[in-house]
Order: sequence, then structure tokens, then C-alpha cells
Amino acid sequence: MPTLDRSGDVFVLDLGNSENRFHPDWLAAVDAALEEVERAEGSRALVTTATGKFFSNGLDLDWLSAHADENAAYVASVHRLFARVLALPVPTVAAIQGHAFAAGAMLTLAHDVRVMRADRGFWCLPEVDIQIPFTPGMSALIQGRLAPQTAHVAMTTGRRYGGEEAAAAGIVDQAVAEDAVRSTAVEIATGLAGKAGETLGTIKARMYGPALDVLRSDG
Repeated sequence: MPTLDRSGDVFVLDLGNSENRFHPDWLAAVDAALEEVERAEGSRALVTTATGKFFSNGLDLDWLSAHADENAAYVASVHRLFARVLALPVPTVAAIQGHAFAAGAMLTLAHDVRVMRADRGFWCLPEVDIQIPFTPGMSALIQGRLAPQTAHVAMTTGRRYGGEEAAAAGIVDQAVAEDAVRSTAVEIATGLAGKAGETLGTIKARMYGPALDVLRSDG
């Protein structure tokens, strides 16, 4: 399950050491962590990472198949997570130490900055291959954070991007060695921590207003 620690001005949210799929309990734990970060005062920033092979494999499809009557509420909770991270009044950095697929990849896009391991692991939107169309909210998030041609290729081909390819495509900001992913993200977050606050939140809310409107209304 996700855990939150703080060192100086930087909160580190570790999503876990499994596939880190979006089970409702997992979503609740992440939401509680974000609440703590948002309620804190003064200089602060957030690094989101994980431990092990996966950053996140996205939606919990097993849970969804077993709870068909709750699908709409579940998707809405995922959209709320994306919207909350996208508009968080705190600098956010995703430290992608392993695979980020589907909704897990979308979660990275909701962060301000992304650092990815260069030598192993993929960033991928496989929805076209697994026959699950993007919701309007997901589409708005992806298209709001990626260049048009990059979004088109990622969404329509399911291309798997390694760290160097993801950096070249503008999906991530840096591709670094395995042992430098978290430390690089923390260094970036530390440098941005002084910008946390209401003004940053307002800038993000206005910058990503269209995507946030869809995420907050789309079921």
C-alpha cells in the first residue's frame, strides 16, 4: 500500500512494491496522502515514486470485472485522482523507476515534472490493444500534457517508450540511471518547493482548466 514520508521540504509518496493497480483501497490511501501534502504549510513539494518493477500498471481490472455495478463510481474516483494531482498547489515530480502503463502512465502526466529510468522499464498507453477506449477525461489529460503528435502516437498505437525514447518525445523531462531516479526527482522537487501555495494552484487550475473541467464532470 502507498506510504508517505517527508524529508525537509519534500514529501515522498511511495505507491508500493507490487503492480500498484488502482484498487479502491489504494486510491483512498493515495488520496489521504495528497490531503496531508495539501494541508501542510510553507515550502513543500511532492515526489511520487514506487519500489520494484512497476511504477503503476493502472486500473484494477480484476476488481472492475467483479464489481460491474460500481464501475461508474470507480472511474469517477480515478478521474478525481488525476484532477487532484494536476491541480495540486504544490510542485510535483514523478520518479518513474519502473513500468508505467495505462492509467499509471496517465498519473505520471498529471505531475509537473517526470524523471524516468533510462535503461529499463516502459511508459505505455496500451488501451488500443486491450480494447478499452480512453474516457473523455483521460483523453483531455493526455492531450493537455503531451505535444499533439506524441499524444496521437501514444494513444493510437500503444507504443512502448523506454526512458530515452520517452525523453526524446517529451513524455518525460529526464531519463537517468536507475540509482539516480529518486534522488534526481528529490533534487528537482527541493528546488521548486518554495513555489508551493495558492498562486501556483491558481496558475495550474487556469492552465489546465479544460482538462480539469472534463475530469471533474466525466463519469
